Amino acid sequence: MKITVIHGTEHKGSTYHIAQAFLKEFETESTSVTEFFLPKDMPAFCCGCFSCILKGAEYCPHRQNTSPIADAIQSADLLIFTSPVYAYHVTGQMKVLLDHYCYQWMVHRPDPCMFSKVALIISTAAGAGIKSTHKDIKDSLIFWGVGNIFTYGKAVAAASWQGVNAKKKEQIAKETKTLSVRILHRLKNTKPSLKVKMLFFAMRFMHKTSNISAIDKDYWQRMGWLNEKRPWGKKT
Repeated sequence: MKITVIHGTEHKGSTYHIAQAFLKEFETESTSVTEFFLPKDMPAFCCGCFSCILKGAEYCPHRQNTSPIADAIQSADLLIFTSPVYAYHVTGQMKVLLDHYCYQWMVHRPDPCMFSKVALIISTAAGAGIKSTHKDIKDSLIFWGVGNIFTYGKAVAAASWQGVNAKKKEQIAKETKTLSVRILHRLKNTKPSLKVKMLFFAMRFMHKTSNISAIDKDYWQRMGWLNEKRPWGKKT
């Protein structure tokens, strides 16, 4: 199993340690893990040039950073995104990363491999904001077409992993084990959620009935999605 982890900060706090606990549960002799740390591995802000959307991802001025991450996402069976809560939302650097991949949103040119992937979003906070932080990442993953998305959030009531009390750490250990079993089970039988399928058919209808973007419509046509093919299940 291949796992790609994208950390929304270089700080190795509670969110990082929980991610490592999950990775330990997923570990086997055949497991390979690729980790990216932001902003080190994606330091550039999206400049809004629209090159990726209007011409192709290879025209992004930051492709030296975006391409290795995109390749790792594409080759992974399991995607893990981590972000502590910053001001009720994801870290700025995680938002910067997600901004660079809008070209593969469902309305544009979704990668068919996404529909068979499983993702886990991990977040921690001293108090509130976990739900909205998860949503920041989940919105992008749904529009990418990621088949199944799990979330794990914990209000740790501490500013560091060292400050988390023993009882809460024990609870976290139990919860990560339980959720890991569910994720591993889903990896064996992955299919896109109803929400992802509904979004796909909505975008399919749009492309069939309009010419908003020639490059996007051509992509959908070449993939066969405007006819009978689908990016999941048996291909015809």
